[in-house]
Amino acid sequence: MRMRSWVLVEPGRLELRELERPEPQADGMVVRVRRALTCGTDLKTFLRGHPKFPLPTVFGHEFAGEVSAVGGAVTGWREGEPVMVAPTAPCGSCYWCERRQENLCPQVMATMVLGAYAEYVAVPGHVARTNVYRKPEGLDFAEAALLEPLSCVVHAQNQIAIRPDDTVLLVGAGAFALLHLLLLRARGVERGLVVARGERRAQWARGLGAEAVLTGGVEACGEALRSATDGRGADVVVECTGQLAVWEHAPSLCRIGGTAMLFGGCPAGSRVAFDTGRLHYDQVRIVSPFHFTPRDVRQAYELLAGGSLGAQRIISGQLPLAELPAALQRLREGDGCKFAIVP
Repeated sequence: MRMRSWVLVEPGRLELRELERPEPQADGMVVRVRRALTCGTDLKTFLRGHPKFPLPTVFGHEFAGEVSAVGGAVTGWREGEPVMVAPTAPCGSCYWCERRQENLCPQVMATMVLGAYAEYVAVPGHVARTNVYRKPEGLDFAEAALLEPLSCVVHAQNQIAIRPDDTVLLVGAGAFALLHLLLLRARGVERGLVVARGERRAQWARGLGAEAVLTGGVEACGEALRSATDGRGADVVVECTGQLAVWEHAPSLCRIGGTAMLFGGCPAGSRVAFDTGRLHYDQVRIVSPFHFTPRDVRQAYELLAGGSLGAQRIISGQLPLAELPAALQRLREGDGCKFAIVP
């Protein structure tokens, strides 16, 4: 049987092809995709390629749907069950897994499930066993598809101890920054400040409960930040842009003893420089979290299943499968935060 699937042939060139519908591995499943979400990683991959995704490649990795078929060794799942998927899983036995750093397991990225911009996608056994969850009846498929990006945000915030009375500065107002803002508020942190580029993104942040939105760029927000914190600077700065200049500037926005979280990924081989006095004498700590562990996925699932996060508000609209290129173009132009693709 055949299905439609988007293939990224080369940077800037997508083709909607008819491919063979996948069959499940003995211990895996096939999911009929109900919603797939666009994301910044997909946009960057479309524009310039990605070192982890050799081209040509099937495309897309944030999705939710229904079980279409299961392998002969699978128990506990049946066809038609609604599921939400985080598209990677660790091996569980390597050096990093034994040290509860499953996000760094070599298997994680090497076996990532790709191809969500399609009608069906195969989920291998190790992912099906670890990071596939039943979607609650009242949870929309589009919001359920946020399981993967929310897991990344949960993992990042779990790396540091954030107090409810902390001032947290989020640099950027795209999808990841807004998920950080929603998670902070869910955890009782009310002083979430956002550096936004452009009025549209500023409106998104205000609508999701940012205490203040600072415009004019990261270099121009220092005075406003100091004014809001009695001259100290932020307790935590979360960099969500993946821009080298912002990485370098982030520690300067922290208070003495604060933390700069470098969340946005930069191109491999990039170099940045930091003021050593800030890191040493002011004891500004730098963390740079990557991906997620199964424990983070469980927490993200519980947040979405609980229904109180309101994460569906970052989804700007829905488009049919054939209009994926239009969705990516709208993202590139800043006309939307995330789009749900409907096969």
